[in-house]
Amino acid sequence: MTAVTPTTFKISKPCSLPLALCHVEAGFPSPADDYMEGALDLNEHVIKHPSATYFVRASGDSMTDAGIFNGDLLIVDRSLEPIHGKVVIAEVDGQLTVKRLFKLKDRFLLQSENANYPPIELQEGNEVVVWGVVTHVLHNLL
Repeated sequence: MTAVTPTTFKISKPCSLPLALCHVEAGFPSPADDYMEGALDLNEHVIKHPSATYFVRASGDSMTDAGIFNGDLLIVDRSLEPIHGKVVIAEVDGQLTVKRLFKLKDRFLLQSENANYPPIELQEGNEVVVWGVVTHVLHNLL
């Protein structure tokens, strides 16, 4: 099961990095230095609502088919509405998890993105708090 571990990160001064004008084709190398557009601050690109955004680490393998792997850093926006089809951070009966939210007629499910894990059907007696909508996933390729 994929759980989440709250992590505190401080977003400090902007950190601008070079941004290439060209798109990168998979397989054909290009001398990108000739095509620099300017600078890109990843904070501006991935954080739309700074005061409502936090980071959390995923653990487990229940969301691998959604591209979320063990140890990935998730960027979560509390200001977004947790609607059908969105990946959310939810606390269910005191346990934090990351799952895709589904509304089916009159019931809600938290669906894993790995066939080895069943959905969590939210019942009337469950204590459920949605902590936000996952907007980006950062993971290492190495």
